[in-house]
Parts: sequence; structure tokens; C-alpha cells
Amino acid sequence: MSLSSQQKAQFLQEGFLKVASGLSTELMQSWVEGALQRLGYDKTPQNLEPIIWMNHHHQAPIKQIAPAAWEAICEIVGGEDRIETKILGIESRHFTRINSLVWSDAFIVNFSLGADQPWRQPQAEGFNWHKDGSYFRHFCDSREQALLLVLFWNDVEHQGGGTFIAADSPKHVAQKLLEHPNGIEPKTFDFPTIIQKCQDFRELVGKAGELYIIHPYMLHASSANHSGRPRVMSNPPVVLKEPLRLDQNRSDLSLLEETTLRFLGTNFTPPPESARVSYWWEVA
Repeated sequence: MSLSSQQKAQFLQEGFLKVASGLSTELMQSWVEGALQRLGYDKTPQNLEPIIWMNHHHQAPIKQIAPAAWEAICEIVGGEDRIETKILGIESRHFTRINSLVWSDAFIVNFSLGADQPWRQPQAEGFNWHKDGSYFRHFCDSREQALLLVLFWNDVEHQGGGTFIAADSPKHVAQKLLEHPNGIEPKTFDFPTIIQKCQDFRELVGKAGELYIIHPYMLHASSANHSGRPRVMSNPPVVLKEPLRLDQNRSDLSLLEETTLRFLGTNFTPPPESARVSYWWEVA
């Protein structure tokens, strides 16, 4: 199903939207139960860390297991042919390979993060606000993290560990990127200063199988899980073959490019290729 005009307008104005992915209940339950069993949740849940980042175990093409999500992603980035088909290797405590064509059970399982403290509403202070992308130098048009996906594999309710977002952060991140035409190294991105400019904080909740498709400039953070049960989600990256084309004079802009230009407020001249730095390698 194509995005409605209302959904397109929401992404253009707010930089995110929620869609039903099309994942089957049977697949979600199978992968989640298997992941929890591998972690030992069924035997010694008291010995587990409050939050755990898992690597891939099962993988399947998005087009097959979540056709609605795949169609929405492709529509936002400008077509399936824009999405990288090569597999990238990265150093990470989470997954170590990125394949934009598949989803996997590389889950982030929040068992009880912050459960021993009073629950706090999303706000600038006291949270690890960040923009994803530890494996490349960041530019306005970077292709390596074209979208932030937040995919729920079980129901996530209020105070249940749903991701926090700073909904007004993309324009501030855009300004910071414009101030650094030679790019920003991932470890030097000044998120604490940027988040102090934000005022619109939100908690993402939803049903199993629902997917938030979010602009890559969106600052986000983990939240406490007071639900008493594991919260299972994933953040599968979307990598493009080429950088974004951030020129308002083009007539063939994707929804992602239009939205990025709106946050930037100006065109962006791509840097020389020599300025781009990647901390990933081609696997296949």
C-alpha cells in the first residue's frame, strides 16, 4: 500500500511517521521467543543485564516478511533502486554487518532499564540523546544512515521502554551539519548542546509489528522500562547507494530529500569525495 497524502505530509513536516509493517504474528513470536531463550530469560532472568544488544541469528528479506514496510521505505527514499545492495561490515557491540535488504533478530531487549528509579518523562537532561551512525563521518547528505527505523517486536505501552525522540531536533542537527561542511566525526557530534535547544519530547509506543520511520537527523534516547516484561525492538539501518541530492531545483526529489531540504532551509553542495570518511568495509 502506498503512503497516503496525509502520511507524506506528516513525514515532510515532522520527520517521522508510524506504519504497520506487515510482519506476521507467527514470525514475530518465533523470533522473539528464540531470542529470549538464547539469552537465558526462561531460566535465569534475574542474571540478565537491564538492556542487551543482540547480533543477527535469523534474517529474511524485508520485501517478503514485511511488504508494507518495504513499500513505505522505498517510497520515502525514492525507490528500491536507491537502496544499497552490498553488505557492510562494522565494529559494534550490536550487529557487525549491515544489509539494508533484510530484517533480523538483532534485537535490543530492554528488560528493566531504570526500573529501580522513578520513571521520568522525556526531557533534555539525564538521557543519552544521540543520532545514529558510528561508522561514518556525518554530512548533510550522508547515505550510510538514510533513515532511523524503530521496529517493535512486541507491544510497547507508556513507561514500557519505548524510544524517546526530540521531535524538534532535526532542524538543530541540520544547522550543526551546515556549520561543518567538512563533516562531523561520530565521536565529536555535540549532542548535549543540541538537545538543550529542543522542547518537543515524545515517547514512541505501539503494537507488535508497528514501525516508526524517522528522519536520520532525529535525536533519540532509550527510556526506562517499568512494565515488568521485556521490550523487544530493533533499529535496522537503511543505507543508500549514493548521497542525498539536496538541490531544491531538482524536479525528481524523494520525500526524504524534500524533508531534509526543509530542515536545512537551503541547498547543500556535496563535499569532495576525499572529505568523506567511512569506518565500514564491504563484505559482499
